[in-house]
Amino acid sequence: MVTVAQMTKDELRELIETIVEQKLLELLGDPDEGLPIRKAVRDRLLQQKKAVARGERGEPFEDVVKRLGLG
Repeated sequence: MVTVAQMTKDELRELIETIVEQKLLELLGDPDEGLPIRKAVRDRLLQQKKAVARGERGEPFEDVVKRLGLG
């Protein structure tokens, strides 16, 4: 297990940003929830999803955990 003292400044900043974002969403909710998605945005998201599935984009979760020393 990694302690805060072992984290780099960037890793700590990223952790704090993630926690703050999660808490804000928990408290305020998603203001876009229930709104329709424009066709262009939906198409782009689907293309990105396909690229990830083909391995052309993204990074496996296990690799991220290892790289950040979280596992």
